[in-house]
Amino acid sequence: MEKFETHEYDVIIIGAGGAGLRAAIEASNKGCSTAIVCKSLLGKAHTVMAEGGVAAAMGNMEGEDNWKTHFCDTIRGGKFMNNWRMAELHAKEAPDRIRELEQWGAVFDRTPEGKINQRPFGGHTHKRLCHVGDRTGLELIRTLQDKGVHSGIDVYMECTVSQLLKDGEKVSGALAYWRETGRFVVFKAKAIIICTGGLGRAYKITSNSWECTGDGIGLAYEAGAELLDAEFVQFHPTGMVWPPGVQGILVTEAVRGEGGILRNSEGFRIMEKYDPERMELSTRDVVAKAIYHEVKGGRGSEHGGMYLDISHRPAEYIKKKLPSMYMQFMELADVDITKGPMEVGPTTHYTMGGIRVEPETAATRVPGLYAGGEAAAGMHGANRLGGNSLSDLLVFGRRAGLSAAEHAQGLSAAPTVDAGQIEDAANSALEPFNSKEGDDPYAIHRDLQDNMQDYVGIMRSEDDLKKGIDGLEQIKQRLKTVRTDGSRPFNPGWHLALELRAMVVISEAIARGALQRKESRGAHTRLDYPETDAETYGKINSIAAKSGKDMDVSTAPLPQMPDELKKLLEDK
Repeated sequence: MEKFETHEYDVIIIGAGGAGLRAAIEASNKGCSTAIVCKSLLGKAHTVMAEGGVAAAMGNMEGEDNWKTHFCDTIRGGKFMNNWRMAELHAKEAPDRIRELEQWGAVFDRTPEGKINQRPFGGHTHKRLCHVGDRTGLELIRTLQDKGVHSGIDVYMECTVSQLLKDGEKVSGALAYWRETGRFVVFKAKAIIICTGGLGRAYKITSNSWECTGDGIGLAYEAGAELLDAEFVQFHPTGMVWPPGVQGILVTEAVRGEGGILRNSEGFRIMEKYDPERMELSTRDVVAKAIYHEVKGGRGSEHGGMYLDISHRPAEYIKKKLPSMYMQFMELADVDITKGPMEVGPTTHYTMGGIRVEPETAATRVPGLYAGGEAAAGMHGANRLGGNSLSDLLVFGRRAGLSAAEHAQGLSAAPTVDAGQIEDAANSALEPFNSKEGDDPYAIHRDLQDNMQDYVGIMRSEDDLKKGIDGLEQIKQRLKTVRTDGSRPFNPGWHLALELRAMVVISEAIARGALQRKESRGAHTRLDYPETDAETYGKINSIAAKSGKDMDVSTAPLPQMPDELKKLLEDK
């Protein structure tokens, strides 16, 4: 181990988004030596892309809002596939996490009375999203980052974790490498928290930035954790469709929350047909599928999407409430949204599936390993409501940090880091440099994205899913001999070759889970099984786990909700 740069901490968090920062703050506040390891820069997290708001039943706009209503909305939006305990904890604790942010310096938009302003969003009964224009995620990250750096947390930026290390069954650390130099670094830890976000880069059209390659989900899977409900991938209904260079970039749901209207090429307001009660504020799965059907029916916009129009609102109102959207369309598409419509279409946005964790502790089945934020599963069921992701990462980021700290402080000695295991992990990471005849990682990535977009996308069927799985098997074989040219410093091809390992694992879990679930529910739609099967599939979760060198996909009973919470859903 002497030849490797080595650092030792009580708690290490992989990922520097909202969940990672909140977890780190909590662990540090509990007296643990704490570090964040992130492959990008501190503050360069996908949390920033959450523009519309953070959901919490504060009742500032409509006094009758409360945690019970928020809980019911979340369960119904998730098509009853949520872990009920996570949804309950989230609804109860979200308001406190918002007040905490405010105490730490977050600046929210205000009502005339001085309260935090809240806007409506799809699937929410009340105006519930606390916001800062359409830059809410940016303000959240700014606040957590400022609090974090003043909490004594060490940060290792542009440092990618390639493998978790174990002492028997429990985690003992991680092997990482500096992206700038390619040199390896060993982190020893009593507890590790995965907060690496989503997996959108496995798809061709996505709102996700380059970091979202599912690294942490893949790391946890390889270390022995289970993946839960991977088939539930959310396709946000409104991403940019033109010009091609910006296809998939998010158009916040706040546009619809502030009165935006979706029309087809014939000028018809499409949500009158698909959800006349909630209209544009229907849940994301319903709106995305509505756009899909309209385009397939030949009623799409000029470039194959729908028209989203908010120009009926005053120009100054739009610029005040949606400043980022105004600038985004002016600069990227030469469209003035105060004068005309935007062209939008579904884009891969969020995974409801991910690492299986315990609700109260955020613990995986691997001792010492925890997960929070988008990388963890269970909270959102089959479909996430807008705004719930930011309050999710605050609530469960805190819980993960607290539990990891308690675990670390309960150990009498640090786990052992085996030198041979480190050598094996380093050799595995360097394999792409030793391959001479294989494909380059960029070609494999393009084929993976095409395969997932074409066969495991917004609408699925048995034939397509089997084709997708066959395609993934071929990609897995090609990945064994993936070739990286050049040297280790500043080598994005090498980085991608390693990221592909996680993307292929996640893609297989999505495809096999989707094939197993013979129903349509939330974000998972089967053309050959269009109905929701409450009696069979409404009572089971999908589980993916490593079995030798293969993936085993099975089911587990959905946790049973207590009668008092069932009654809430019946009454509201």
